[in-house]
Amino acid sequence: MTGDAEWERYADGGVLLDGFHALKHALRFGARVPVAVARDRKAALALSSELAPDLTGTLDGLLREVPAEVLRRLVPRPHPTGVAALALRGTSSVAADRDEPLVVLDNPRNLGNVGAVVRLAAGAGAGGVLTTGDADPWHPAAVRASAGLHFATTVEHRQVPELPGGQLFAFDPEGDDLRSLDLPAGAMLAFGSERHGLSDDVRARADHLVALPMRPQVSSYNLATSVAMALYHWMARAY
Repeated sequence: MTGDAEWERYADGGVLLDGFHALKHALRFGARVPVAVARDRKAALALSSELAPDLTGTLDGLLREVPAEVLRRLVPRPHPTGVAALALRGTSSVAADRDEPLVVLDNPRNLGNVGAVVRLAAGAGAGGVLTTGDADPWHPAAVRASAGLHFATTVEHRQVPELPGGQLFAFDPEGDDLRSLDLPAGAMLAFGSERHGLSDDVRARADHLVALPMRPQVSSYNLATSVAMALYHWMARAY
């Protein structure tokens, strides 16, 4: 099977990898990818030779070329690289005995921000990203923004009562300056939405309120920027 038929076989349970970079990262971190297509197979393999030579052999056996109109039918907004794939989600979950922090996004509204945070967590070596609220952290828009790095860390949706153990540091302008704190092993770092801040449930669950240093009269940082500052503080602790 090729094209539509093969794609449809995995579409219901598959995670859309939109673009070469998402496919590259998913494969590097062990994702099972049953189907991958390219508008120009030769160009995609050339891109692999340049940016991911470790995967060129794998992609040579995996990629199927499809016409541009078929790609547009399979993917609502095809990536400029002309590559798309479907991956199968694993069953990994947050480790109970972790030392790394977990990032908790409290009712995030912007899927691009969710993906950007997943990308940060993967790069920093965090223990994972948990989201509360209604947004699906595995939505194609979030996976696209993470460049497929959902497969490099743990990404789960949970409600507040289901959050795992560990001290919860919730970021709020009224909290203690992050620079004055040491984050313990296994801490959870909770961030509210830019407009609404922390929910009452997360605030009640918090062990500590933490503030990011910020110039007076500046309203807030972008969500991903806030997470980056907190994770850098954790990464720099040994230096």
